[in-house]
Amino acid sequence: QVDLQESGGGSVQAGQSLRLACTWQNTYDENCMAWFRQYPGQGREEVAHIAAETGTTFYVDSVQGRFTISQDKAKKTMSLQMNNLTPDDSAVYTCAVGYDRRGDCDSWSIYLRWGQGTQVTVSS
Repeated sequence: QVDLQESGGGSVQAGQSLRLACTWQNTYDENCMAWFRQYPGQGREEVAHIAAETGTTFYVDSVQGRFTISQDKAKKTMSLQMNNLTPDDSAVYTCAVGYDRRGDCDSWSIYLRWGQGTQVTVSS
């Protein structure tokens, strides 16, 4: 189901920053928000997620310390601040929301609502 909309993608040079935003129209019981990325010809990779109830976050090792995920469930928005970008960060970034009754947001299977993706291109 696609009812999320990303914005903020684009082309930058290495070392620069981008901020991705994601908004959605319909509120259900989502308590997990995540960003994924996909490289051409490869599978999807989870970049980060945040548990809305506790604020607990997860980052893939390659973005740890450079990316920051945040969310405002009441406003139906989330964002991904990406600093010190490298060419390896070039990918299509997609946001997703879901409900996890345990609240830890670790399982990809909980993400049933997705955006269509936004391209991030980083040149060296």
